Amino acid sequence: MKKEVRSAVIAGNWKMNKTPAETTQLINEMKPLVKDADCKVVLCVPFVDIDAAVKAAEGSNIEIGAENCHFKSSGAYTGEVSAEMLVACGVKYVVIGHSERRQYFGETDQTVNLRTKAALDAGLTAIVCVGETLEQRELGYTETLLKFQTKMALTNVSAEQLKNVIIAYEPVWAIGTGVTATAEQADEGNGYVRAAIAEAYGADVAETVTVQYGGSMNAKNADELLSMVNVDGGLIGGASLKAEDFSVIVKAASK
Repeated sequence: MKKEVRSAVIAGNWKMNKTPAETTQLINEMKPLVKDADCKVVLCVPFVDIDAAVKAAEGSNIEIGAENCHFKSSGAYTGEVSAEMLVACGVKYVVIGHSERRQYFGETDQTVNLRTKAALDAGLTAIVCVGETLEQRELGYTETLLKFQTKMALTNVSAEQLKNVIIAYEPVWAIGTGVTATAEQADEGNGYVRAAIAEAYGADVAETVTVQYGGSMNAKNADELLSMVNVDGGLIGGASLKAEDFSVIVKAASK
């Protein structure tokens, strides 16, 4: 991390977990554990939990995000939620293009770009996910793919808007598998993302962009991962559902 030039951000991605009542309970458990954090603390929760999460986090240093948004502000898109709706609910962040969205719900690099722009236009901070599969890594395409996905996601995003973008490098082979990239692999992947931003916006701008690592970051490996120069935080899955584990990661990012 290089906190002197960019923000460290630990964001929980709850995925399809927790009822509103469970959300309130978990956030109340987390608040005293993360109140002294020297990093940004974000919880991205299911749509049905947003109201409970915003109310539970009120007055604390925890900010609330969503896990997806549509690229249109309204229309015949059954089951979708617009960025403007999220803002109206008190959301400040939104995850865009998670590999599970790409795998199960047909997200493409083009729709990721559209959703990113919609989120930014609505005033949200977009946490944009990129990452390669195991096959792509074994074929030697990691750098090419990460640079392509990053540049595609940021197409027509201005340097000013980029201030509200976080990129999360999530190797698909390390999400929910218990397999974690080594600290060196995480730093390398995040470095490819930063290099892509430098190619598009210049090195000085790239140095200011927060690039998280996601992919089975947990209480045991957070210290090592977060010690790497290009790892500016984490997008945390399973460990964000346990107050104590999540707080250990937040503490690691606060050093």
